[in-house]
Amino acid sequence: MTRLVRTDAGWAVEAADGHRFGLGATLADLLAVPLAEARERYDAAAEAAQAAPVRAPVDAQEVWAAGVTYQRSREGRREESEQAGHAGLYDHVYTAPRPEIFFKATAGRVVGDGEPVGIRADSGWDVPEAELGLVVNAAGEVFGYTVGNDVSSRSIEGENPLYLPQAKVYTRSCALGPAIVPVWEAGPGPFPVAVRVEREGAVAWSAETSTARLARTPADLVSWLTRALDFPAGVVLLTGTGAVPDRDFTLQAGDVVTIDVAGVGTLRNPVMVVGTGG
Repeated sequence: MTRLVRTDAGWAVEAADGHRFGLGATLADLLAVPLAEARERYDAAAEAAQAAPVRAPVDAQEVWAAGVTYQRSREGRREESEQAGHAGLYDHVYTAPRPEIFFKATAGRVVGDGEPVGIRADSGWDVPEAELGLVVNAAGEVFGYTVGNDVSSRSIEGENPLYLPQAKVYTRSCALGPAIVPVWEAGPGPFPVAVRVEREGAVAWSAETSTARLARTPADLVSWLTRALDFPAGVVLLTGTGAVPDRDFTLQAGDVVTIDVAGVGTLRNPVMVVGTGG
């Protein structure tokens, strides 16, 4: 299996043995053209690429995300909203024809494999959200898959639904990587998803799920995202999480979050506190 990686030396196709071949194009270039043409350019990569550190696999793409796409996510939203008296709101989101889709990050705010993700200083309840990321081209076709961590403040999100942007969008709240696996390499799925949080050398929390439990298909989510939005350079759409910790767990500075999506990759990030207040 090959995959697409972004390094300090540019974009490259990485073979299973670790050898890299310069693409001679950006991800935005590949996502601006139809899938068949992008595959031709991908398969044509033949020039050996120099060794360089891997970065988050985006360049000009926004990152969006879908919420309440798994039954466990629905339960988690209900838990965090009970005290504020609007728990039933998310039951409707789970069953409604229109999904919850929200903006998550610009390309420049995305961190890659090995870089720290952030938890807000003014939040007391924070969780990782292990998700399959869809890399979508300008025509709305799924070009490939990546691993995503949609770090979220459950305390802010649960206080008021209108606070969702503050719970989701802040410095270091989004991690992607380590690479993009094209659809013709990965196949259609479903994909097993596992997440683990290590704290002081021990596992503080872990869970497993599968994209087979998604209440909505990837194609349906993409169709809603692109219904009234244009993405000339493509876009990444996170598909929601089916692994939600119980209410007694929160991320802490120094934790290490590892997310594995079988057939796509493993994303590992330490945790740090960002911002002020609290």
